[in-house]
Amino acid sequence: MSTTIEILRLRHLRGPNLWTYRAALEAVLDIGALEDRPSNTIEGLYERLTAWLPGLIEHHCGVGERGGFLQRLREGTWAGHIMEHIAIELLNLAGLPTGFGQTRSTDQRGVYKLVIRARQWEVARQAVLDARDLLCAAIDGRAYDVAAAVKQLKALVDRWALGPSTAAIVDAATARRIPHIRLIEGGNLVQLGYGAQLKRIWTAETDRTSAIAEGISRDKDLTKRLLAECGVPVPEGRVVSSVDDAWDAAQDIGLPVVVKPTDANHARGVSLDVRTREELAAAYELAEREGSEVMVERYIPGTEHRVLVVGGRMVAASRGECAWITGDGVHTVRQLIERDINSDPRRGEEEEYPLDTIRLPENRDVMLELRRQGLEPDSVPAAGQRVLVQRTGLLTDDVTDLVHPDIAELTALAARVVGLDIAGIDLVVQDISRPMAEQGGAIVEVNAGPGLLPHLKPANGKPRPVGEAIVAHLFPPGVAGRIPIVGVSGTRATAAVARLIGWLLHRANLATGVACEGRLYLNMQPVPTAGAPSAWEAGQRVLMNRCVQAAVIESSPRSILDEGLAYDRCLIGVVTDVPVPQGLHDHYITTQEQMRKVLRTQVDVVLPEGCAVLNADCEVCAGLAELSDGAVLLYSERPDHLLRAEHVAQGGRFVTVEDGHVVVAQGGNVQPLVPLQHAGVQALVQRVGLPALLAATGAALALELSPELIRAGLEVAAAEVPDL
Repeated sequence: MSTTIEILRLRHLRGPNLWTYRAALEAVLDIGALEDRPSNTIEGLYERLTAWLPGLIEHHCGVGERGGFLQRLREGTWAGHIMEHIAIELLNLAGLPTGFGQTRSTDQRGVYKLVIRARQWEVARQAVLDARDLLCAAIDGRAYDVAAAVKQLKALVDRWALGPSTAAIVDAATARRIPHIRLIEGGNLVQLGYGAQLKRIWTAETDRTSAIAEGISRDKDLTKRLLAECGVPVPEGRVVSSVDDAWDAAQDIGLPVVVKPTDANHARGVSLDVRTREELAAAYELAEREGSEVMVERYIPGTEHRVLVVGGRMVAASRGECAWITGDGVHTVRQLIERDINSDPRRGEEEEYPLDTIRLPENRDVMLELRRQGLEPDSVPAAGQRVLVQRTGLLTDDVTDLVHPDIAELTALAARVVGLDIAGIDLVVQDISRPMAEQGGAIVEVNAGPGLLPHLKPANGKPRPVGEAIVAHLFPPGVAGRIPIVGVSGTRATAAVARLIGWLLHRANLATGVACEGRLYLNMQPVPTAGAPSAWEAGQRVLMNRCVQAAVIESSPRSILDEGLAYDRCLIGVVTDVPVPQGLHDHYITTQEQMRKVLRTQVDVVLPEGCAVLNADCEVCAGLAELSDGAVLLYSERPDHLLRAEHVAQGGRFVTVEDGHVVVAQGGNVQPLVPLQHAGVQALVQRVGLPALLAATGAALALELSPELIRAGLEVAAAEVPDL
């Protein structure tokens, strides 16, 4: 009988959650009879797993050292834990490295929660399913095709994960604690930052990339004319309308020439060193297939280079190489390409590879190059005969440190003339370490949205921090793209607290977005939504709104368990209470200590410059203070609370009720803030309760709003705040 492990539920935790700060996959597993069969009792399991997945030796596990997981496997561990490590290793093999994983038992025998980091949900989900199947096969002694599983995962990575250029920028932003939101699933449109501080990127284009400039760069003839008028050396040439016209242009310019589409991209349809009318006719047909006009220009002898310009300065440079094969008198051109070129580990079909695989007859430029030499894919070159296979598009060597200042200046000028903030400048020179003019070099193309892979993964030389350069272009040092975010969690009057805080921020003349109870408000006006968004979806919509200067987002314990928080960090984190949980049995959350672990998420994400606002009347809630990276403000209905003296003595603020006022105590001072006898305040307390009033007051103080604004805002809140 085959072993079975039942996956009861798969959940996508999209933001900070019970387990980790980042997006994760949570699986609930029922391992059934395997609860009585730890790994050390299953014959051959260790040997099969280590043979199929030798990379498991690198998993430290709880032991904290290389081989730690295998030690646990030998000594005895359970199926859920083994599945966790198999899933992580499969993701590593698929090119989506994942270091985080946890497996914990529940209060139901044989049922476990397995959690792994989910950089991409679709890939992580499949990895967990594959891990289950692989483990069951290993337990039963059945065959399992690991290579096929990894191949499928790689296809999912290629379909769903960010491309390498976009990923490099996002990783650089993450390293600077700049948040990001992916705006298209499976696409490369990404938001960096939140609200009014956000910037957008689409691969290597930004929201500073002018549409006019991009249009100019696509028109190669217009680009050349503008560059020439500004003193940038470019090859002579013009647009042609037919093969005869192209030949006339070539005669005027002087052979050899280059034939290419006017909107050539990634060297598609480009033919170099064209010397005869027959070659020109074939090159014209190749260029015309790209769907734009065709141009003929002077051939510049030398080596192709690509210089990346970001924000008006050169940040990286790559040198191209030609692809050659050498005949042996036995093998065909096709076979030699497969053996000597496509076998290069730098080549592949996916975006992660710096060089493309050459396929015949699909690669028309290669076919043209071969025919110029009198060869076809099935021709057999003579022994020792060198055959040029490909001239263009093979940027392989990093030469950033060799670029002459004159060339760096000219490429930066070319980007400015076209108007691009990020540009890939193609130039041809003999030696990039010498001035361009003295060697007759020229800039041949200016490209918008250049690929970053040649600079991230050069075949030779060191990678360049081009993602960091683009992030620095968008966000100067010290700028993290953040707006003030207030997160509110708990079970008591959290929606009322969120609306009151939003109201006070609105009164402070900040365009404020509020997300609570699945509703959205902008400047305290309801925002129509299609359907009922989840707490995570509502929060994300607020943060994607470029008008929003401050945000207040409510997250219930269930929403944290279902999806995680909608933001990575917040300035202010409010927790109203940590009760004994009710109605969370489907999450196996049944004790107050478990509820504490859920709601600590809100405190865990408070920024160092921020503040946690906690209810001192709930002992467990007040105990969350030790988890805050920022300051802590406590509030209580009891002015004689035992925590008051200690907290104030340590420099903290304590909001409470005293002498008919809401007051804040700090150091030796007690400042009255809100008169409780005011009719508007009495109406507010009657509607939302005193604890909600204190929580909102504490959050407003933590936001550094003035006492006068807080008092005036709360006196009229009952009448002015919608849905309170």
